[in-house]
Amino acid sequence: MNGRRGVLSAGTWCVDLNKTIPAWPVEDTMTYIVEFDRQNGGSGSNMAIDLKRLDSSLPVEAMGVIGDDDDGRFLLGRCEAFGIDSGGLATLPGGSTPFADCFNSLGSGRRTHFYSPGVAAQLSPDHFDFSRTQARFLHLGLPGAHEIMDAPWRGETTGWAATLKAARARGLETNLEMVSTDRARVEGFGRSCLPHLDLLVVNDYEIGCVAGIETRDARGAIPGRVEQALRVALTLGPSRLVVAHFPEGAIALTADGSRFALGSVAMPASAIAGVNGAGDGFAAGMLYGWHEGWDVERSLQLGHASAAASMREVSTTTGVAPVAECLALAEKYGHRPTPA
Repeated sequence: MNGRRGVLSAGTWCVDLNKTIPAWPVEDTMTYIVEFDRQNGGSGSNMAIDLKRLDSSLPVEAMGVIGDDDDGRFLLGRCEAFGIDSGGLATLPGGSTPFADCFNSLGSGRRTHFYSPGVAAQLSPDHFDFSRTQARFLHLGLPGAHEIMDAPWRGETTGWAATLKAARARGLETNLEMVSTDRARVEGFGRSCLPHLDLLVVNDYEIGCVAGIETRDARGAIPGRVEQALRVALTLGPSRLVVAHFPEGAIALTADGSRFALGSVAMPASAIAGVNGAGDGFAAGMLYGWHEGWDVERSLQLGHASAAASMREVSTTTGVAPVAECLALAEKYGHRPTPA
């Protein structure tokens, strides 16, 4: 540890308009919205609020861009409510706060997002000033959702790489969140950023894209290939820990090659309201444990426990609870078999 404490959660800050529907309709037909909820969304706000729900005493800072509109004020209000330092959130006039229409299908259990970037298209490395932060970690995302950041920047492969490089130069440890777009884009963003990462927590598809390895088949994740992809990722940068999660469990590798694995929480279907935010919950649990100096096995336990807690609600963060409650939930339901 370097004497710092807390997390700077940066990048995508948006509003999620969560709409639960019975099933996804065919085109030219109608379906009902059975539940509607406006909540925070995006990797920046999800991580920030999940961490505060896990431990309200943890210092958390926000950084990114929002619009001068009602949605922007809503996000600032969420920061105030959770005690998140919003000084790094820049309000840009003349544009809208990013938002996503998030449809959760009760029939399939799957979710579909329609994203409107608004002022997120203007986000650039110039919006990240690390000179005043007291945080230990920078959590950054989402490559693929910000036009300027996705492009080369002043000699660096992407704006993401430039931002991560600048953060490490200021003494922050770095973590990246990705989004599951097409394989070539995920691979490009991942390989751009890995030389500047201390920690990487992604899903099985994303790590497979980065490594150029197919990690799934019709039955789901293939643990052996997930591990192979993680080992490739370790060769692409200075990361001390790389983790891939999937519905059945997670696998983690440390820089010395040590392997850790744990099955996910065996949540019954009747206890699951939605999976939108489970990945964020897992990443928050992992990052919290790593920040607190926990060993990898205990951090994996909290990652799965936080993900399970998040699935109790449709929105991304409202189900996450204090650390002890999340761990108790995991103990109640138990874990699936450890990935081989």
